[in-house]
Amino acid sequence: MSPPRADVDLASVAAAIGEPSRAAMLDALMTGTALTAGELARVAGIGPSTASAHLARLIDVGLVEVAEQGRHRYHRLSGPDVAQALESLSHIAPAKPVRTLRESSRARSLWFARTCYDHLAGACGVALHDLLLERELIVGAAGGYDVSAAGEAWFAELGVDVSAERARRRSFARPCLDWTERRPHLAGALAAVTVDRLLALGWFVRRGSDTRALRLTEEGSAALGGLWGEESLGQRG
Repeated sequence: MSPPRADVDLASVAAAIGEPSRAAMLDALMTGTALTAGELARVAGIGPSTASAHLARLIDVGLVEVAEQGRHRYHRLSGPDVAQALESLSHIAPAKPVRTLRESSRARSLWFARTCYDHLAGACGVALHDLLLERELIVGAAGGYDVSAAGEAWFAELGVDVSAERARRRSFARPCLDWTERRPHLAGALAAVTVDRLLALGWFVRRGSDTRALRLTEEGSAALGGLWGEESLGQRG
């Protein structure tokens, strides 16, 4: 029998997240992509040496990890659990005041469509989740959802191998409460590969490497409007 786990040091993690520059870096990494220290410094509006110190703190508490590729070092969140914890904090965090047109545009873009680490969130993510349930393409199961026979055919047409995603060690499919819509979008391995396909098909494109916001393309609007109905999509972001 393994020994009991000691109390967790929640204060150290909270302190690491609570510094504004580090919080900005973590938000940028919620894109699910790896960024360099220089890119994260620009996001946070700080100098390179200060950024390095902040990143060292985030690495020390286990929120961020480093991937080396040749001479380059890229930083990314340590995994889906970290992303899920950060997304959960968004539900209790106060909204930032919107003072400029640029900030208003950014807020609308994040509301409409964004990545929640590696799955689709915002109004479009919730619409996708609702569509899958309404058409019984996904059904309730222990720990979240499973895919029906009709759903397997639907995902296969999209280019998603459902069996391969079931075999992964991470959660297959589960609801994730959306912090802007206050309703669930789809999370898990199935959701991650689905957003990869939506990006690969060119139906959504990233608005930038350091933002979670996605833009729905004309091609995507035509394809997804037919699937979801324009009333589900709302106005294009």
